[in-house]
Amino acid sequence: MSVIVPRGEAFLRPGGPVGCLVIHGFTGAPAEMRWFGEQLAGRGYSVLGVRLFAHATQLEDMRRARPQDWLASVEDGYHLLRGLSESIVVLGLSLGGILALHTASRLPVAGVVAMSTPYVIKSPWLRRLRPLLPALSAVIPTMAKDAPDWRDPELARDHVEYAANPVRAAATLLDVHAEMLAGLPRIRVPVLLMASHGDDTAPPAHSRAIFERLTTTDKELLLVENSGHVITRDRERQRVAEAAAAFTRRVTGWPAGPKRKARR
Repeated sequence: MSVIVPRGEAFLRPGGPVGCLVIHGFTGAPAEMRWFGEQLAGRGYSVLGVRLFAHATQLEDMRRARPQDWLASVEDGYHLLRGLSESIVVLGLSLGGILALHTASRLPVAGVVAMSTPYVIKSPWLRRLRPLLPALSAVIPTMAKDAPDWRDPELARDHVEYAANPVRAAATLLDVHAEMLAGLPRIRVPVLLMASHGDDTAPPAHSRAIFERLTTTDKELLLVENSGHVITRDRERQRVAEAAAAFTRRVTGWPAGPKRKARR
């Protein structure tokens, strides 16, 4: 039986009438969004950090993951948070950014923040082999990860993630990514995209390409300089969290009074 690893649990911080649904990345865990979520909670927002299906348990579980599983994880979180909030902003990192944009194309939200979100999946051979991946995964169950691109090695040491990329789940990632791309023209709410020049997985060109495909007239692009892929935890995490909080306040109008100071 699978057991959630330490710091891999979903988290909930009830607060005011605006909810922030935060979504972690591929092979990651809610831990990579926890500090970021605490910054939003410190400003009075209700924050829910979901755990995507088959994450933060054991790598073998990822073989069972299908697109509907990850979409259901997010939708369940959306409806739970909807019961606590009058409006919702959805915020995601990497795969979480893919799912956040997909959610904004399907469900009523006040806005969406997509961070380190790939426009294309990095490995071209992976895309070409998409029809063969389920069968290939029986022979090659995992692929080695690229070298980490963290700018703060201290934070990298306690990062919660799987040690390898599961081949079968890569097919699921490609399918969800394709759905996200197809849904971009349907997004009508404000969008904030964030990316880092130090990101080896989804550098700024990816966010620029997504920006161009968005048809909403309310869209922003913020680039940071000295962070890797996990910008919610790396060196410029404070700037990233403050930008997300300012965006949430702008698109929801809450809180209306002076800004509240986030917990450090």
